[in-house]
Amino acid sequence: MKILIIDVDSLRPDHLGCYGYHRNTSPNIDEIAEKGVRFTNYYTSDAPCMPSRTALTTGKMGIRTGLVNHGGKASKMRVSEQNLDFKDNLDLYSFAGIFRQKGMDTALISTFAERHSAWHFNAGWQEVLNIGKLGEEIASDVTPMALEWLKKKEGQDDWVLYLNYWDPHTPYRTPVDYGEPFGNDPLPEWLTEEKLRSDRELVGPHSAREVDMFWNTPIAGYPRHISEIKDMEDMRKLIDGYDTGVRYMDDHLGKVFLELKRQKIYDDVLIIITGDHGENLGELGIYAEHGTADQYTCNIPMIIKYPDLVEGHVDNELHYSLDLLPTLTDLLDAEPSDDWDGQSFVSTLTEGIPNGRNSLVLSQNAHVCQRSVRFEDWLYIRTYHDGYHLFDKHQLYNLKDDPHETRNLASEYPDIVKDAVVILMDWHDDMMSRMNKPHDPMWTVLEEGGPYHANGHLEMYINERLIPTGRIEAAEKLKERHLKEF
Repeated sequence: MKILIIDVDSLRPDHLGCYGYHRNTSPNIDEIAEKGVRFTNYYTSDAPCMPSRTALTTGKMGIRTGLVNHGGKASKMRVSEQNLDFKDNLDLYSFAGIFRQKGMDTALISTFAERHSAWHFNAGWQEVLNIGKLGEEIASDVTPMALEWLKKKEGQDDWVLYLNYWDPHTPYRTPVDYGEPFGNDPLPEWLTEEKLRSDRELVGPHSAREVDMFWNTPIAGYPRHISEIKDMEDMRKLIDGYDTGVRYMDDHLGKVFLELKRQKIYDDVLIIITGDHGENLGELGIYAEHGTADQYTCNIPMIIKYPDLVEGHVDNELHYSLDLLPTLTDLLDAEPSDDWDGQSFVSTLTEGIPNGRNSLVLSQNAHVCQRSVRFEDWLYIRTYHDGYHLFDKHQLYNLKDDPHETRNLASEYPDIVKDAVVILMDWHDDMMSRMNKPHDPMWTVLEEGGPYHANGHLEMYINERLIPTGRIEAAEKLKERHLKEF
């Protein structure tokens, strides 16, 4: 078997043509989706980048590995969860380890491990090809390495190539000479002048007035990236910046697919297209960031194509991204670990049989501390630290009627909130019961003062941004909530 895995950072499904987007962002991905299996309710269990890829690598949720943050004690895996003897078991029972079990030649082209000091992400790979730009690379840096590796493997079987693209990740970085492919295309209809006026009164990192975390200063060298959304022209530039990154990456995927076609193996390769997390582009008042445990940070694409699988199938069941590990284990007839949290959906791939979950629990502890429950048409969000956004403790959204999370229904449907809380508590009990030394790493984050990307900036933000821009009421609420002795 030959396997090509494409992992695109910050790729949200609804900005791909095959998921219904009105802009032509992804013709090459769409071609794969047309012949493969496309999943609509596929979610990372732990956002953003490092917690997500750690869950994928280990097959375990962040609450069990201990890695849920981007800094501090909860940004490293707990030794107690690594089953240490002479060594841990990630060589054979990690995402790459199952390929090693089967004696396959494997290569990972990614700077991710070095960017986050997440060296466990490299576990099990025979070759790790590091471009060396710490996530600042663009597709034209990645694709030549991929093509060179594929040409070396021409005529061989039993290989796996994992490609990590960063182009839709902030700051949006597609070269200026690529042009403006969406200059004549309308914005998504829900992004209106009325919404922008309302959002400019909101506060928190990556809000309309401070797209660049807590600041509105343009980032040198990134002309496509907007640091403040003052009007609808700025809104267009921001959405165009994201979509252009997706299209630039897709163009380069086309070059990879052409090489497979040249070798006459395109129809024989198991191709997987996914991401680590999505991107908020206005949802919850957040722009150009993946900073919550909501639908648009946690929902990711999953497209799988292979001759032995059902063709042109769409699956609407609920799945975690870490479910991919036991699924591939089943496809390869490899040996699974009895300590994974994933659930195989191989029957969906081979027979089109629904094989999802009744509910999912989604976590974010790097920008905010939130846990969410995704079930039926509902998304419930419980906030433990708001990351200075002044989020309500309980949020409830009907994603069928309100797909962009504009109306919090928690007070209107208290029984639904209670149902979600029961699901959350039952999940928490189950996770704690499966740990060697039960401890919830979210409480470590809270004890350290809050999530890494928010911690330590509040007084500056109040004094240098909120008060000067007239958001006095919000500044006072933040003081009351977070600075008891300000």
